[in-house]
Amino acid sequence: MCYDVYIMMSRTQITLEAEMQRQARRRANDLGISLAEYLRRLVERDLTRPKAVSKIDGIFDLGNSGGSDITKDKDSMIAESLDSSHKRRRRI
Repeated sequence: MCYDVYIMMSRTQITLEAEMQRQARRRANDLGISLAEYLRRLVERDLTRPKAVSKIDGIFDLGNSGGSDITKDKDSMIAESLDSSHKRRRRI
């Protein structure tokens, strides 16, 4: 074989569970490629996948608060929660 560009590869050893190796070999065989080529493609796909960009505004306006104002009512809400959890523990 003759290449226009030299491709440098390094050898890597990995350890797979027996069942995972069988499944990977079967999948590579279904694709008509070697196990090594299958693993190279998986690594390449993972490394070249575009990073998912999350928009911060996606967390706003997710629901309706029903008109509650946590800043105004937080102390009473916390007290109510603690009181109800304390009562449940005494019954047990």
